[in-house]
Amino acid sequence: MPLTDAHVHLYPPEVNRDPAGWAAKAGEPHWAQLCTRRRKNDRPVQAFPGVDELLRAMDVAGVGRAVLLGWYWERAETCALQNRFYADCVRAHPDRLLAFATVQPADGRHALDELRRAREEGLVGLGELSPHSQGYACDDAGFRAVLAQVTEFGWPVNLHVTDPQSRAYPGRVETPLADFIKLARGFPQTSFILAHWGGLLPLVTTGEIPPNIYYDTAASPLLYRQDIWKKFCATVPADRVLFGSDYPLNVYPGIDPEPNFTRLVAEVHRSELDAAALRAIVASNARRLLRLP
Repeated sequence: MPLTDAHVHLYPPEVNRDPAGWAAKAGEPHWAQLCTRRRKNDRPVQAFPGVDELLRAMDVAGVGRAVLLGWYWERAETCALQNRFYADCVRAHPDRLLAFATVQPADGRHALDELRRAREEGLVGLGELSPHSQGYACDDAGFRAVLAQVTEFGWPVNLHVTDPQSRAYPGRVETPLADFIKLARGFPQTSFILAHWGGLLPLVTTGEIPPNIYYDTAASPLLYRQDIWKKFCATVPADRVLFGSDYPLNVYPGIDPEPNFTRLVAEVHRSELDAAALRAIVASNARRLLRLP
């Protein structure tokens, strides 16, 4: 089975040309703080590749498919811009790319209209969203309406999660883990994918975890040691975990001058997981959740 990366970001050409300048004009300061900063070694936190560069990087690493995730944008206009761009990407490369829609639930009925349009254009999920970053509560009526709509679509929902024990960094936002359990219980027919190993939710929670919660591995090397794969799957069945890189974030900044898929693909393959668990994480779980043939 070809490997599927369930957590990739890509941006329209107008964003890539001048990310910081674009963000200032578009009213997206939180995205700029997270995505345009430089590390202590003066390397950029991430790159801004086009779709052709993404496909070449996938080919080098043996990534068969990538799921393009939206961002937790502050403005509804930016959500629409990214959704249209992703629709174009999927139409051009239907065998390699899938895409999730993004919305600003505070935009009310317009957010629901945007979801319906995104579905008509071939998008297959919702996220990466972050109520805590976008400025609405997890029990906000607008967000609940959005979740009700995607439940009707049968879409999975990817949510950004911050490990409460993680180090401080510019733009870091607290995401109380209990909020995600409440969401999953409130929408039991919806599959929630908690990004970044779900902030280790199942390893620090003593109560029962709802069965509709999944986890992706985005940005893993920036957050945890290599033994996280085996440690996590000793508690959580491998069929709840999806391989995700967070490309084009550079997840090995001390080693690689530019982001790539190759090193993280190699890491999961030397994780000491058995063949069935490895196959589930890198391919079959995404196929099942996204209803791929």
